[in-house]
Amino acid sequence: MSTALSAYISKRVCIITTDGRTLVGTLESYDQQTNLILSSTVERIIRPADDEEESNSVEHGLYLVRGDNVVLVGGVDEELDNSIDWGKVRGEVIGGTYHS
Repeated sequence: MSTALSAYISKRVCIITTDGRTLVGTLESYDQQTNLILSSTVERIIRPADDEEESNSVEHGLYLVRGDNVVLVGGVDEELDNSIDWGKVRGEVIGGTYHS
């Protein structure tokens, strides 16, 4: 995975963690264990359709994600991402995962 991650350095990425969290930030660095350092990181908390509370984002700033907690890393289309009102987005909770 390390070679593939080099294409994302200094770019916005979305990370899904083993506990189902969604983090979006700028990939600053990574290592051979897929430990990731992000800047300008926000955690997106998407609420289910039947939840009265709006979806929201929590700012974390500089953030380290341990490699054994990473399920997915993908690039973010910033123009599309900025056009979405994330407070109105609804969706099912992503369940946790485990490594076998």
